[in-house]
Amino acid sequence: MNIKPIRTKKDYEAALKRLNVLFDAKPNTPEGDELEILSMVIDTYEKEHYPVDYPDPVEAIKFRMEQMGYSQNDLAKVVGLKSRASEILNRKRKLSLDMIRKLHETLSIPTDVLIQEY
Repeated sequence: MNIKPIRTKKDYEAALKRLNVLFDAKPNTPEGDELEILSMVIDTYEKEHYPVDYPDPVEAIKFRMEQMGYSQNDLAKVVGLKSRASEILNRKRKLSLDMIRKLHETLSIPTDVLIQEY
């Protein structure tokens, strides 16, 4: 096992190739240990060089509604009124703190996503 920090894109690509070779390694073996450590090093590099932003709050609501089979009427039950649900989905109304709490509880959307500006 010869794992070193990933400092360049070339190092990153080499690490991904090695990870691919080790992918099916059994746990508690030298290869399994290498796989585990290498994946942590790759994860650290990716978080620094390829950060993932939160999704747009309205798009997150629409996506979660689609996943759960919710209609605009179902959303209205969460936020109060059908017109309010329409205004939110059309970006004509900002989410209130109470709406954010209810959306988080009902649709399980992280509050960090819902509190963003849009």
